[in-house]
Amino acid sequence: IQQGEVKDLNLIIKADVHGSIEALGEALTKLSNEEVKVNVVHSATGTITESDISLAAVSNAIIIGFNLRPTPKVQAFAGEENVDMRFYNVIYDIIKDVKGAMVGLMESTYKEHVMGTAEVREVFQIPKVGAIAGSYVTDGKIERRQNIRVVRDGVVLYEGKNSSLRRFKDDAKEVQAGYECGIGVENFNDIKVGDILECYYLEEIRPEIE
Repeated sequence: IQQGEVKDLNLIIKADVHGSIEALGEALTKLSNEEVKVNVVHSATGTITESDISLAAVSNAIIIGFNLRPTPKVQAFAGEENVDMRFYNVIYDIIKDVKGAMVGLMESTYKEHVMGTAEVREVFQIPKVGAIAGSYVTDGKIERRQNIRVVRDGVVLYEGKNSSLRRFKDDAKEVQAGYECGIGVENFNDIKVGDILECYYLEEIRPEIE
C-alpha cells in the first residue's frame, strides 16, 4: 500500500500565561499521527497581534487563543487575510477541536460489500447502446447504477458502473437471485458468455482519532 504524504496542521498558540502555552503545546503536538503532523509554528503570551495574523496567513496556520479576546482591528485583519482564529477557555475543548481538524485532513478508507453476482448466458449487441449481457442472477441481487465488476476465468477485466438493468423489456431497479435480466456495463462492450458480473458498493469509513 502506497504511503500517503504526511499532512501538516500548523497552529499559532497565544495564551494568557506561559504555563498554559507549555501545557497546550505539549498536548497538541502529541496528537500527531502517521497522516497528520501537528506543528506549533509560534507561541507566546499576550493578545493576538497583526503580526500573528500575517504569520498565520503565510504558514497556513490556525490561531488558537486561550483566555484571550482580539481587538476589533485584529479581527478585521484576520477576516481580510482569511485566517481562522479560535478562542477557548477550556484546554479539553481545544484538543477536541484540533482532533476534528486533523480528521478533516485524513483520508477515508472504503470497505467493499458484494451485493450479488450474475452469470452471462447470452450477449446482445444493441445499436447505439452496445453489448447487453443476458444474465442469470446466481447470488444476492443486482442493482441498477451500482458498481459492477466483470470477471472472466477468475481475472477482473473491468470495473465500472451498471449502466442499465432490465427484466424482459422493462427497466428494473434491482433483480434478485434466481431471475434472468439484461445488464449493461458502462463503457465496456467486450462481454462474453460465461463472464461473471459482480455488483458491489463501497462503504466510506471516516477516520477517527482516539
